[in-house]
Amino acid sequence: MSTLNNKIDFTAIISVHKANPNGDPLNGNRPREDYAGHGEISDVCIKRKIRNRLQDMGERIFVQSQDRSDDGAKSLKERADRNMELKEATSKKNKELFAEVACKTWTDVRTFGQVFAFKGDSLSVGIRGPVSIQVAESVNPISINQIQITKSVNGETKDGEKASDTMGTKSRVEFGLYVIRGSINCQLAEKTGFCEKDADNIKEALRTLFENDASSARPDGSMEVKKIYWWRHNCKSGQYSSAKVQNTISIKLKDNIENPTSFEDYDVVVNNYNDLSLEIIDGM
Repeated sequence: MSTLNNKIDFTAIISVHKANPNGDPLNGNRPREDYAGHGEISDVCIKRKIRNRLQDMGERIFVQSQDRSDDGAKSLKERADRNMELKEATSKKNKELFAEVACKTWTDVRTFGQVFAFKGDSLSVGIRGPVSIQVAESVNPISINQIQITKSVNGETKDGEKASDTMGTKSRVEFGLYVIRGSINCQLAEKTGFCEKDADNIKEALRTLFENDASSARPDGSMEVKKIYWWRHNCKSGQYSSAKVQNTISIKLKDNIENPTSFEDYDVVVNNYNDLSLEIIDGM
Protein backbone atom coordinates (compact mmCIF):
# COMPACT_ATOMS: atom_id res chain seq x y z
CA MET A 1 0.00 0.00 0.00
CA SER A 2 1.36 3.43 -0.95
CA THR A 3 2.08 5.73 1.96
CA LEU A 4 0.45 9.14 2.25
CA ASN A 5 2.89 11.78 0.99
CA ASN A 6 0.55 14.76 0.72
CA LYS A 7 -1.33 16.50 3.50
CA ILE A 8 -5.09 16.51 2.88
CA ASP A 9 -7.76 18.95 4.06
CA PHE A 10 -11.45 18.42 3.40
CA THR A 11 -14.83 20.07 3.86
CA ALA A 12 -18.27 18.49 3.47
CA ILE A 13 -21.48 20.51 3.18
CA ILE A 14 -24.60 18.68 4.34
CA SER A 15 -28.25 19.68 4.39
CA VAL A 16 -30.74 18.78 7.12
CA HIS A 17 -34.49 18.95 6.46
CA LYS A 18 -37.01 18.11 9.20
CA ALA A 19 -34.57 15.88 11.09
CA ASN A 20 -32.52 15.73 14.26
CA PRO A 21 -28.91 15.40 13.08
CA ASN A 22 -27.42 14.95 16.57
CA GLY A 23 -29.52 15.02 19.73
CA ASP A 24 -28.17 16.29 23.05
CA PRO A 25 -29.00 13.72 25.80
CA LEU A 26 -28.54 16.40 28.47
CA ASN A 27 -31.17 18.61 26.85
CA GLY A 28 -34.08 16.27 26.17
CA ASN A 29 -32.37 15.01 22.98
CA ARG A 30 -32.98 18.34 21.27
CA PRO A 31 -30.74 19.03 18.26
CA ARG A 32 -27.44 20.46 19.46
CA GLU A 33 -26.92 24.21 19.15
CA ASP A 34 -24.44 26.76 20.45
CA TYR A 35 -25.26 29.93 22.39
CA ALA A 36 -25.65 31.88 19.14
CA GLY A 37 -28.33 29.46 17.89
CA HIS A 38 -26.14 27.72 15.30
CA GLY A 39 -26.68 23.99 15.00
CA GLU A 40 -23.89 21.57 15.87
CA ILE A 41 -23.01 17.95 15.12
CA SER A 42 -20.32 16.54 17.41
CA ASP A 43 -17.10 15.14 15.98
CA VAL A 44 -17.88 11.89 17.83
CA CYS A 45 -21.20 11.60 15.94
CA ILE A 46 -19.48 12.21 12.59
CA LYS A 47 -16.76 9.66 13.33
CA ARG A 48 -19.45 7.12 14.30
CA LYS A 49 -21.10 7.54 10.90
CA ILE A 50 -17.74 7.25 9.11
CA ARG A 51 -16.95 4.06 11.06
CA ASN A 52 -20.32 2.62 10.06
CA ARG A 53 -19.72 3.40 6.40
CA LEU A 54 -16.20 1.89 6.52
CA GLN A 55 -17.69 -1.22 8.10
CA ASP A 56 -20.27 -1.40 5.30
CA MET A 57 -17.37 -1.17 2.85
CA GLY A 58 -15.80 -4.30 4.35
CA GLU A 59 -13.21 -2.66 6.61
CA ARG A 60 -12.49 -4.08 10.07
CA ILE A 61 -13.64 -1.68 12.79
CA PHE A 62 -12.63 -1.74 16.46
CA VAL A 63 -15.17 0.73 17.90
CA GLN A 64 -18.38 -0.87 16.63
CA SER A 65 -21.94 -0.01 17.62
CA GLN A 66 -23.55 -2.77 19.68
CA ASP A 67 -26.24 -3.34 17.04
CA ARG A 68 -23.57 -3.53 14.31
CA SER A 69 -21.19 -5.99 15.95
CA ASP A 70 -19.93 -8.35 13.26
CA ASP A 71 -17.70 -10.51 15.44
CA GLY A 72 -19.92 -11.22 18.45
CA ALA A 73 -17.74 -9.21 20.83
CA LYS A 74 -19.80 -7.44 23.49
CA SER A 75 -17.16 -4.91 24.53
CA LEU A 76 -13.96 -3.27 23.28
CA LYS A 77 -11.93 -5.25 25.80
CA GLU A 78 -13.42 -8.52 24.60
CA ARG A 79 -12.62 -7.58 21.00
CA ALA A 80 -9.03 -6.72 21.92
CA ASP A 81 -8.57 -9.86 24.04
CA ARG A 82 -9.56 -12.07 21.11
CA ASN A 83 -6.53 -10.86 19.14
CA MET A 84 -3.65 -13.24 19.87
CA GLU A 85 -1.02 -10.84 18.49
CA LEU A 86 -2.19 -8.13 20.89
CA LYS A 87 -2.03 -10.62 23.78
CA GLU A 88 1.53 -11.50 22.85
CA ALA A 89 2.52 -7.83 22.69
CA THR A 90 0.89 -7.27 26.09
CA SER A 91 2.76 -10.18 27.65
CA LYS A 92 6.01 -8.71 26.34
CA LYS A 93 4.95 -5.22 27.54
CA ASN A 94 5.87 -3.99 24.07
CA LYS A 95 3.83 -0.84 23.37
CA GLU A 96 5.29 -0.31 19.90
CA LEU A 97 4.35 -3.83 18.78
CA PHE A 98 0.89 -3.46 20.36
CA ALA A 99 0.24 -0.22 18.44
CA GLU A 100 1.55 -1.74 15.20
CA VAL A 101 -0.76 -4.77 15.47
CA ALA A 102 -3.80 -2.68 16.42
CA CYS A 103 -3.29 -0.29 13.50
CA LYS A 104 -2.77 -3.16 11.08
CA THR A 105 -5.89 -4.97 12.30
CA TRP A 106 -8.49 -2.18 12.55
CA THR A 107 -9.03 0.60 10.03
CA ASP A 108 -10.57 3.04 12.51
CA VAL A 109 -7.58 2.68 14.87
CA ARG A 110 -5.08 3.69 12.21
CA THR A 111 -7.49 6.43 11.07
CA PHE A 112 -8.70 8.12 14.28
CA GLY A 113 -6.39 6.56 16.86
CA GLN A 114 -7.49 4.79 20.04
CA VAL A 115 -6.70 4.51 23.73
CA PHE A 116 -6.28 0.90 24.89
CA ALA A 117 -6.59 1.10 28.67
CA PHE A 118 -8.81 -1.58 30.22
CA LYS A 119 -9.24 -2.54 33.85
CA GLY A 120 -6.94 -5.39 34.80
CA ASP A 121 -4.60 -5.01 31.83
CA SER A 122 -0.90 -4.58 32.54
CA LEU A 123 -0.32 -2.45 29.45
CA SER A 124 -1.94 0.84 28.41
CA VAL A 125 -1.37 2.14 24.88
CA GLY A 126 -2.45 5.42 23.32
CA ILE A 127 -2.45 5.81 19.53
CA ARG A 128 -2.84 9.17 17.78
CA GLY A 129 -4.63 8.95 14.44
CA PRO A 130 -3.95 11.12 11.39
CA VAL A 131 -7.59 12.05 10.64
CA SER A 132 -8.98 14.90 12.73
CA ILE A 133 -12.54 16.21 12.40
CA GLN A 134 -14.03 19.37 13.85
CA VAL A 135 -17.48 19.82 15.32
CA ALA A 136 -19.80 20.56 12.38
CA GLU A 137 -21.64 23.89 12.54
CA SER A 138 -24.61 25.27 10.64
CA VAL A 139 -24.05 28.27 8.39
CA ASN A 140 -27.00 30.15 9.88
CA PRO A 141 -28.89 29.84 13.18
CA ILE A 142 -31.33 26.94 13.06
CA SER A 143 -35.04 26.78 13.85
CA ILE A 144 -35.95 23.87 16.13
CA ASN A 145 -39.55 22.70 16.19
CA GLN A 146 -40.96 20.43 18.85
CA ILE A 147 -43.94 18.19 18.21
CA GLN A 148 -46.05 16.17 20.64
CA ILE A 149 -46.19 12.41 20.19
CA THR A 150 -48.48 9.84 21.79
CA LYS A 151 -47.94 6.18 22.65
CA SER A 152 -51.16 4.19 23.07
CA VAL A 153 -49.67 0.79 23.91
CA ASN A 154 -48.87 -0.64 27.34
CA GLY A 155 -45.26 -1.60 27.89
CA GLU A 156 -46.40 -4.54 30.04
CA THR A 157 -49.56 -6.67 30.16
CA LYS A 158 -51.92 -5.68 32.97
CA ASP A 159 -55.16 -7.66 33.35
CA GLY A 160 -58.27 -5.59 32.95
CA GLU A 161 -56.43 -2.38 32.21
CA LYS A 162 -56.83 -0.44 29.02
CA ALA A 163 -53.76 0.97 27.34
CA SER A 164 -53.24 4.54 28.53
CA ASP A 165 -51.96 7.26 26.26
CA THR A 166 -48.42 8.38 27.07
CA MET A 167 -47.40 11.84 25.92
CA GLY A 168 -43.95 12.76 24.70
CA THR A 169 -42.07 15.21 22.52
CA LYS A 170 -39.88 15.01 19.45
CA SER A 171 -37.57 17.79 18.23
CA ARG A 172 -36.28 18.45 14.74
CA VAL A 173 -34.44 21.06 12.68
CA GLU A 174 -36.71 22.53 10.02
CA PHE A 175 -33.74 23.24 7.74
CA GLY A 176 -30.04 23.67 8.27
CA LEU A 177 -26.90 23.70 6.16
CA TYR A 178 -24.01 22.24 8.13
CA VAL A 179 -20.28 22.26 7.36
CA ILE A 180 -17.91 19.43 8.35
CA ARG A 181 -14.19 20.26 8.32
CA GLY A 182 -11.28 17.85 8.67
CA SER A 183 -7.65 17.15 7.92
CA ILE A 184 -5.28 14.22 7.37
CA ASN A 185 -1.77 14.50 8.85
CA CYS A 186 1.01 12.70 6.97
CA GLN A 187 3.42 12.43 9.91
CA LEU A 188 0.81 10.62 12.02
CA ALA A 189 -0.23 8.56 8.99
CA GLU A 190 3.33 7.21 8.77
CA LYS A 191 3.14 6.05 12.38
CA THR A 192 -0.20 4.24 12.05
CA GLY A 193 0.21 2.92 8.49
CA PHE A 194 -2.65 5.03 7.12
CA CYS A 195 -2.22 4.93 3.32
CA GLU A 196 -3.66 6.35 0.10
CA LYS A 197 -6.32 3.63 -0.03
CA ASP A 198 -7.45 4.59 3.47
CA ALA A 199 -7.71 8.23 2.40
CA ASP A 200 -9.84 7.21 -0.59
CA ASN A 201 -12.07 5.21 1.78
CA ILE A 202 -12.57 8.28 3.99
CA LYS A 203 -13.55 10.30 0.92
CA GLU A 204 -16.07 7.65 -0.12
CA ALA A 205 -17.42 7.36 3.43
CA LEU A 206 -18.05 11.12 3.47
CA ARG A 207 -19.73 10.98 0.07
CA THR A 208 -22.14 8.28 1.27
CA LEU A 209 -22.28 9.41 4.91
CA PHE A 210 -26.01 8.89 5.47
CA GLU A 211 -26.46 5.58 3.66
CA ASN A 212 -27.92 2.97 6.06
CA ASP A 213 -28.23 5.70 8.70
CA ALA A 214 -32.00 6.24 8.72
CA SER A 215 -33.95 6.38 11.98
CA SER A 216 -37.15 7.96 13.28
CA ALA A 217 -35.09 11.07 14.08
CA ARG A 218 -33.38 11.02 10.66
CA PRO A 219 -35.77 9.59 8.04
CA ASP A 220 -34.31 8.57 4.69
CA GLY A 221 -33.75 11.64 2.54
CA SER A 222 -33.85 14.12 5.42
CA MET A 223 -30.04 14.43 5.54
CA GLU A 224 -27.91 14.72 2.43
CA VAL A 225 -24.28 15.35 1.54
CA LYS A 226 -24.34 18.13 -1.04
CA LYS A 227 -20.66 18.81 -1.79
CA ILE A 228 -17.24 17.60 -0.68
CA TYR A 229 -14.12 19.73 -1.16
CA TRP A 230 -10.93 17.66 -1.05
CA TRP A 231 -7.61 19.55 -1.04
CA ARG A 232 -4.30 17.81 -1.60
CA HIS A 233 -1.12 19.71 -0.70
CA ASN A 234 2.16 19.29 -2.59
CA CYS A 235 4.11 18.05 0.45
CA LYS A 236 3.68 16.19 3.73
CA SER A 237 3.41 19.26 5.94
CA GLY A 238 1.29 21.26 3.51
CA GLN A 239 2.14 24.61 1.95
CA TYR A 240 -0.74 26.29 3.81
CA SER A 241 -2.30 25.84 7.23
CA SER A 242 -5.58 23.96 7.46
CA ALA A 243 -7.27 27.13 8.71
CA LYS A 244 -6.22 29.08 5.61
CA VAL A 245 -7.37 26.28 3.32
CA GLN A 246 -10.75 25.93 5.02
CA ASN A 247 -11.26 29.70 4.84
CA THR A 248 -11.04 29.65 1.04
CA ILE A 249 -14.70 28.56 1.07
CA SER A 250 -17.34 31.23 1.54
CA ILE A 251 -20.99 30.21 2.06
CA LYS A 252 -23.55 33.01 2.11
CA LEU A 253 -27.28 33.40 1.64
CA LYS A 254 -28.34 34.73 -1.74
CA ASP A 255 -29.41 38.38 -1.69
CA ASN A 256 -33.14 37.74 -2.02
CA ILE A 257 -33.31 34.94 0.60
CA GLU A 258 -34.15 35.53 4.26
CA ASN A 259 -35.32 32.11 5.40
CA PRO A 260 -33.35 29.37 3.61
CA THR A 261 -35.09 26.08 2.89
CA SER A 262 -32.55 24.38 0.58
CA PHE A 263 -28.91 24.26 -0.47
CA GLU A 264 -29.82 26.24 -3.58
CA ASP A 265 -30.60 29.27 -1.38
CA TYR A 266 -26.86 29.71 -0.79
CA ASP A 267 -23.94 30.91 -2.87
CA VAL A 268 -20.80 28.82 -2.34
CA VAL A 269 -17.61 30.52 -3.55
CA VAL A 270 -14.17 28.89 -3.45
CA ASN A 271 -11.13 31.17 -3.75
CA ASN A 272 -8.62 28.36 -4.02
CA TYR A 273 -4.85 28.84 -4.05
CA ASN A 274 -3.32 28.27 -7.50
CA ASP A 275 -0.76 25.74 -6.25
CA LEU A 276 -3.27 23.70 -4.21
CA SER A 277 -5.03 20.74 -5.82
CA LEU A 278 -8.80 20.77 -5.26
CA GLU A 279 -11.29 18.04 -6.10
CA ILE A 280 -15.00 18.89 -5.79
CA ILE A 281 -17.28 15.87 -5.36
CA ASP A 282 -21.06 15.65 -5.35
CA GLY A 283 -22.70 13.71 -2.54
CA MET A 284 -24.44 10.44 -3.18
